[in-house]
Amino acid sequence: MKMIVGLGNIGTRYDGTRHNTGFMVVDQLARDYHLGAFTHLKQEAVAVTGVINGTKVMLVKPTTFMNDSGRAVGPLMDYYKLELPDLVIVNDDLDMPVGQIRLKTHGASGGHNGLKSIINALGTKQFNRVKLGIDHPKHGTVVGHVLGKFTDEERPKFDDAVEQAEHALEDWLRGENFAQLMNDYN
Repeated sequence: MKMIVGLGNIGTRYDGTRHNTGFMVVDQLARDYHLGAFTHLKQEAVAVTGVINGTKVMLVKPTTFMNDSGRAVGPLMDYYKLELPDLVIVNDDLDMPVGQIRLKTHGASGGHNGLKSIINALGTKQFNRVKLGIDHPKHGTVVGHVLGKFTDEERPKFDDAVEQAEHALEDWLRGENFAQLMNDYN
């Protein structure tokens, strides 16, 4: 089984915000493949399982809030006895413009507290990521920016990035090597 974890903050207050980029990608996958509703797990997450491109997959949204995402990811990896190559984290990235995606096989948190929490929980930086750009704020605070919604101008670019991220994840679930996918999508 493969596991795709979208990062975000739980609750309707955060729906559609830039920081919920990961949630939006896994929600889109679940809709497009008719996987049904996310259900609560005892590992502080909601999830849905199904088959995409011949591979059993669990789509996960931690319910711990962004900064504690590792509290869900670590126990899920242990419970399902998953190896690091079976995991992809989907998250927002302030250092890329809206509409850009980047795949990575490892790296530091880059100041992203959700990734920092996962790195601490897993004890390694060696896990796959799909990052979607949300850009730096042009004015105001970073917190206000990440917890704000995309503008009307940004939304079509973001929707294109979600589609690209979904295609990359579909290719990965089809069995393509993640490092090769970096060449194809970055």
